[in-house]
Amino acid sequence: MERRARVRRAATTTVLLAAAMTAVLTAGCTNGGGPPPDDRPPPVPEPTPSPQDSDIGDVGSVLAVKIDNARRARPHTGLGEADIVYVEQVEGGLSRLMAVYATRLPETVGPVRSARESDLELLRQFDRPMLAFSGAQRKLLPLIDRAPLRAEPPDRTPGAYYRAKEKPAPHNLYLRPLRLLPSAPGPDALAPGFTYGAPPAGGTAETTRTVRYPAARFTFTWSENHDRYLVAMDGTAMVTTDGARVAPATVVVQYVRLRPSEYFDSRGNNTPYTETVGSGKATVLRDGRAYDVRWKRASADDATRFTTERGAPVNFATGQVWVVLAKA
Repeated sequence: MERRARVRRAATTTVLLAAAMTAVLTAGCTNGGGPPPDDRPPPVPEPTPSPQDSDIGDVGSVLAVKIDNARRARPHTGLGEADIVYVEQVEGGLSRLMAVYATRLPETVGPVRSARESDLELLRQFDRPMLAFSGAQRKLLPLIDRAPLRAEPPDRTPGAYYRAKEKPAPHNLYLRPLRLLPSAPGPDALAPGFTYGAPPAGGTAETTRTVRYPAARFTFTWSENHDRYLVAMDGTAMVTTDGARVAPATVVVQYVRLRPSEYFDSRGNNTPYTETVGSGKATVLRDGRAYDVRWKRASADDATRFTTERGAPVNFATGQVWVVLAKA
């Protein structure tokens, strides 16, 4: 009895030794007869330019960037590549820009500043846009999280933002768009309300138009040589950091309702809410002429459409479009 037990134990040991030897031989073949594999954990990969979350990395979405427009923030970087530039009034009667990119992505955009509540309504006419901004008031953050957009503040994607040394904070935050999108989404991502082509009939010759906010002034001057409108801000020509003039092909002055919001800045100034849903008057500047038109946006999910008094679509000139949201 005891002898049979010893035999069984010996047989079991032999099987285990054979199995271990087979595993060693197999590992040796897998590694080409070299040393056994390194069992240390693999190195952490560097951040890649592609979005981190697969459910929000839709290449078909536009990139919207909130851009600082204070005097210390100028000149801007990457503004010339934008397809649309929105101008909005903020606290103290100052202005801020929102640049929308679909056909080209610059290497750098900025300086980047904070978002406002009315940005969420304005951007809903795009299909799940990406919003790059430096931050927002704490009470506004839950609204941004619930909005149908991809929020990209500085703490979300590693390496997407950086601070430049040439300007003082907070006017020195810049974005690398290619860290958020692998490529430009294309013109189909733009709002469907914008149409491009021949100008409408009529209009009046007008080579200069100035739009005033309480503490800001924009002047658009038609240039035959550039075939564009040269932009001046507070009486000074707007240029980008590469020395190019800011020059849209079409300027839209859209008259909207401004009302007080629930938000205030650190100095106690109220943040105006710009209502971009509804209807009203607008002026379209293109080719050195001014056209009095109508704008309409039935709901936040609808695009803003610009038409003649008879309801025909108003075409824009091919190139960058500036939409200046002015108080009705």
